Amino acid sequence: MDIEKRAHHLSERLNYIRDIFAGKHPESIDLLHNRLSEFFRRASEGVQNDPEAELTTLEELFVFMERKLEGELQPMDKVRIVRHPQRICLRDILENVYDNFTEIGGQGEHSIDPGMLIARATITRRRGKKTYSQLVMVIGQEKGHGEEFRNGGSASPWGNFKAMHYMKVAETEGIPIHTFVFTPGSFPIEDTPGAAQQIARNLYEMAGLTVPMIVTISEGGSGGAEAVSLGDRRLMMSHGYYSVISPEGAAAIQGRLRGGGQRATPELVEFCATQLHITAQDNLQFGYIDRVIQEPVLGARPWHYDFFRTLRHEVIRATDETVLSVRGLGMFRSLLLRRLERDDINLDETYVRWDLSPAARERLVARRQKKFLKLSKGACLDRRPFLNKLRNSVRESWASLFARVKYALITKHQRKISSIMDEVVSEFHLLKRRFLAPFGGVRQERPRVEEAVVRELTTLSDWDENESRKGEWAYVSPRAKEDRAVTCPNAATHGCLDLWAPDLFGEFAGVCTSCGHHFPMEYQWFVKNVFDEGSVREFNTEVEATNPLHFEGLDEYLSKARERTGLKSGCITFEARLDGIKMIVAMLVASFRGGSVGAAEGTKFVEASERAAKKRYPFLAYVHGTAGIRIQEGTHGVIQMPRCTVAVRRYINSGGLYTVLYDTNSYAGPVASFLGCSPYQYAMRSSNLGFAGPGVIKETTGMDMAPHYHGAYKALARGHIQGVWDRREARVNLKQVLLTMGGRNLYYR
Repeated sequence: MDIEKRAHHLSERLNYIRDIFAGKHPESIDLLHNRLSEFFRRASEGVQNDPEAELTTLEELFVFMERKLEGELQPMDKVRIVRHPQRICLRDILENVYDNFTEIGGQGEHSIDPGMLIARATITRRRGKKTYSQLVMVIGQEKGHGEEFRNGGSASPWGNFKAMHYMKVAETEGIPIHTFVFTPGSFPIEDTPGAAQQIARNLYEMAGLTVPMIVTISEGGSGGAEAVSLGDRRLMMSHGYYSVISPEGAAAIQGRLRGGGQRATPELVEFCATQLHITAQDNLQFGYIDRVIQEPVLGARPWHYDFFRTLRHEVIRATDETVLSVRGLGMFRSLLLRRLERDDINLDETYVRWDLSPAARERLVARRQKKFLKLSKGACLDRRPFLNKLRNSVRESWASLFARVKYALITKHQRKISSIMDEVVSEFHLLKRRFLAPFGGVRQERPRVEEAVVRELTTLSDWDENESRKGEWAYVSPRAKEDRAVTCPNAATHGCLDLWAPDLFGEFAGVCTSCGHHFPMEYQWFVKNVFDEGSVREFNTEVEATNPLHFEGLDEYLSKARERTGLKSGCITFEARLDGIKMIVAMLVASFRGGSVGAAEGTKFVEASERAAKKRYPFLAYVHGTAGIRIQEGTHGVIQMPRCTVAVRRYINSGGLYTVLYDTNSYAGPVASFLGCSPYQYAMRSSNLGFAGPGVIKETTGMDMAPHYHGAYKALARGHIQGVWDRREARVNLKQVLLTMGGRNLYYR
């Protein structure tokens, strides 16, 4: 019976090899198949002299061939490894790495989202004869072994919400968080809470968690991976992958496939998997993970118990290192950290307390945030001369000092004095009223408030021909010079009349006068017509998008984009004034590679938020349009999601007013991170925003989206944005937001 089980196990191993190599290495696979078939034939005919010896020889052959094939693994082979049903899953880890666990937040098919598993687990360690049980919160996607209700580890928005909720529970209880990433990507639906909005909230919360967070990546697919992976230590299994997009998705884009059942060729998929640099070794070299966990030959499967011991050792060590790195132990801390770096240490026999003091928690958050802010700085081209950098640094330091004196000293004491004077005046009037009451009282005159002031402070304006610029815009679209009629897309349903191009793109600012549909306009329209004339001063123009992975064809695409737009990246950052209100603006420009975000765009966005914090200015992100993360930059692009979110979190926590305004189409990574985490988000009419476009949703889920599924009013209904604006009133409405959100004289709390 034991021989039959071992032989059946070899059959499973052979099928596994066939699956992950997908037709490659036929000689080696045929050799194993023929030898195994010969063994079964001899066993069925009863002609084996020593079945045990023959099976042992066959097992040794399998081990030899597997090791040989291990050395020939390509990136796409590793993708098939992590997707294979025999791959270890989160439940295997809970059962073999931790000493005890209880699943919470619902179980199995009856969970709020079976694709996201949450468990309270314990790790038992000893020091001498004393035993300690350390609690952790384990969170991750569960793919299961053929369990369809798990949705392949694609978490829904409420699954990511469940993860965030229990991260906050762990923070309240002061216990570490261990997350395990097993996802091809989040489920791209925008039902409340929206997929993009929830991932953005998760990233924002993780950036400020005050407990250690250890992340282990097996399959890290884009935004779905980022939803639970902004941690202090990021580990990665050696056969895993971490990518901005699946190789098949990249191949569809690279091959310009437009649906209709078209599929990329296997050769193109293999090419894209290699070009994206998605392996653990690649990401370790880039600095996006901290350590690679070595797996058994051809990947970890549930019977590899030695690997579970290795994984336990690595997550314990990572947690110990995180805790010790923020404790004020001085020399003893350094000694312990050096000791933990040794591979021969038995961490089950070495106890380190995982609780942190309030001061250590603050240091933990600061270290995590600084770590992510430093990532990918070398993945873009920075042509700023050293003297310019030095001059800008001095200017920003002076501005920071001035703002600190003004707001932290002068304004702070002015507020205290004003508060005391208000109390004194109020008491005086109360005593005056009581004293004069026996003599018939005193006439109280109500202060007169101008109607215009009340309207300015309490309402968002609507389009009014009497108060508008009457078509006298500072910038008029070049399309206004075309002598032709333009038909509104809503003409069939709303009965809109054709519009003459000079009127539509000139006086009407690209807005249909019948239904209010907004035609796309150049980003210059917003810059020239919203801010005060002559107040726009761009900075960091020398930061240039480049091709860090040497992805084939990207250099040509970037060159054409630079030539067509005159820009060096898809992000423009500038200082401006709006009716005298100074502010910092970061603008994603749709005309430059669809407004996609890579290392250059992330760098400019981070530095813009830091400048806004130093100068105590409000910070506006205007999204002229964004197609998401630039896939050709691989993880250099996807890392901008947590990186920019950390920058926004630091800005908001320091007191800043961060506002986002969407225009045209805005999708994917930026919306699911540093844009979606803003407490004040608005959109122009006819804009679309969400986690994935209709075509991507159709391709990945097979679902047809309802009309206007990503429309601005749908986003407003599900709470993603707080208002929908007419383009012609963008200046007035934006000023109103600054006044009501930030205060008349202070735009930085």
